Amino acid sequence: MSAIDTTAQRLRELPRTELAEEIETLVLRRFKTVLLMDDHEELPVDISYFDLGLTSLRLVEIRKGLEAELDLTINTNVLFNEPTIHHLVHHLTDSLLTRARS
Repeated sequence: MSAIDTTAQRLRELPRTELAEEIETLVLRRFKTVLLMDDHEELPVDISYFDLGLTSLRLVEIRKGLEAELDLTINTNVLFNEPTIHHLVHHLTDSLLTRARS
């Protein structure tokens, strides 16, 4: 079993609140890396990705990384229809919980 499989499986076993917290941590880390932010800098979760300075290309890079880490497909529409970290975390939490139940 690879590290990605282990991470995804561990996340699917968490209760919703803990899962959302873990996913938010993963998402924030990815966004901060792409935005060249220090780990200690605060990144608002309710501001549009584009207002944070992200381009479509960088957003695709984040999506691909999260898909690999979570072993989950993220529909591009999710990124553009509700473009905030808060909405993305909510969507990913729901997706992982749905997948865990099936």
